[in-house]
Amino acid sequence: MKRNKFASHAPEPRPTIPETLVDVVSLGTPRALSLWLADVDHDLMGNQVDDLTDEQAERLTELLTPASARELLESIDAYQSYTFLKKLPLPVAAGLLDTLDVDEAAQVIEFMDDGDRQSVLRAMEFSRSALVRGLLAWPDDSAASRMRPTLLQVGIDSTMADAVAAARRNPQLLEEGVFVTERTPQGDVGLGWLSHDAMVLARRADLVRDHMVPADRLQQWSVKPLADQERVIHRVRARDSEVVPVMDGKYILGVITMDSVDEILREETTEDVEMMGGSAPLEIPYYQATPLLLWSKRIVWLLVLFLASMYTSNVMQSFEDVLASATALAFFIPLLIGTGGNVGTQITTTLIRAIAADGLRLSDVGAVLWKEFRTGLLVALTMAVAGLVRAWTLGVGWPITITVIISLAAIVMWSSLVASILPLILKRMKLDPAVVSAPMISTIVDGTGLLIYFMVARAIIPGL
Repeated sequence: MKRNKFASHAPEPRPTIPETLVDVVSLGTPRALSLWLADVDHDLMGNQVDDLTDEQAERLTELLTPASARELLESIDAYQSYTFLKKLPLPVAAGLLDTLDVDEAAQVIEFMDDGDRQSVLRAMEFSRSALVRGLLAWPDDSAASRMRPTLLQVGIDSTMADAVAAARRNPQLLEEGVFVTERTPQGDVGLGWLSHDAMVLARRADLVRDHMVPADRLQQWSVKPLADQERVIHRVRARDSEVVPVMDGKYILGVITMDSVDEILREETTEDVEMMGGSAPLEIPYYQATPLLLWSKRIVWLLVLFLASMYTSNVMQSFEDVLASATALAFFIPLLIGTGGNVGTQITTTLIRAIAADGLRLSDVGAVLWKEFRTGLLVALTMAVAGLVRAWTLGVGWPITITVIISLAAIVMWSSLVASILPLILKRMKLDPAVVSAPMISTIVDGTGLLIYFMVARAIIPGL
């Protein structure tokens, strides 16, 4: 029987995708690794890398190509990359680091101790090692420590055709655009910048100088090398830019890419959240932290807050006679100090976010106080009504009811004032405003709120 040439062929079986990186190592084929990289959720990738034993990690490196090594290390955070490379011989670790961009490699190496750091740097390709050493020399959390020092550059007298040719020779640098520079013995002078739109739309015969963003505008959206890395976020939001140049005067040192901006934003957000909870930043993933490390990060703040709250006991002791004469006052102490702390926490959380996202400064304190004063009045009136209802349901009598109403309104206004000013003052003092965290505000307001409460009670209740 003659075979029908149009008959459909049976479909090839779909390749089995390894579920874990351990399965990839067991299969031992680059194809298995490629399927896993394409399928695995990036949020799970770091955990699976951490699950590898030293032997499995070494076997995995035999399957890696420069492209897949870069994809793997870029998909996990710097600390996870460090723990993975720590399982490997130093020359192998150095080779994998050479697949990363210089700024990303520097972030990983920063976790190493001095001995391993120097050994890895010596094993890396010399020119890349020199760039990494330069980045590591900048202070932690400075803008320059997060920059990429390699730029796509053309001269001021170049044509757009020259710029396109340079981009084709170095496509990995095109993400940041093209910087127009002049090389001098002191460094590269930034003369301008070419956007991707200019590269595409301009005629090839046109001069670069006719399409570049000029130097004065370039400096307006740049940051200084020693600026806090949080400043980079403000620059990106102010200009809606995908890159931020790092410039020392007229000299351009490097550029901070959007990947680094996203990483800075995650770090700053995590740090603020941890400090607002009364704990020092971990700086490593939580699941990597030991109980001893968690204790060391938390205990200092707990002791500071413990000492700060001691004056609350002193206030209670000083007004012992007031409580003895009107025991019903004690019913409302948790309500009053809890409300004051909650009001302060709400305001500091909002202001810390505004400082980070909108660049709120001490010079804005007048507008902040006026806004929060009006808001505080509305909150105080609402809470006073709630306090009236609560006092009425307990049947404590009008003198104590009036004391609770006035105290509650006064504590709300006082908490609003403290919480509105402290974050801005700390920012001005170059301290992290997140230290005015929920526990700290509550501690401050607790004692002062009790003082307000008892002083109002003495003024209103007869015989105290």
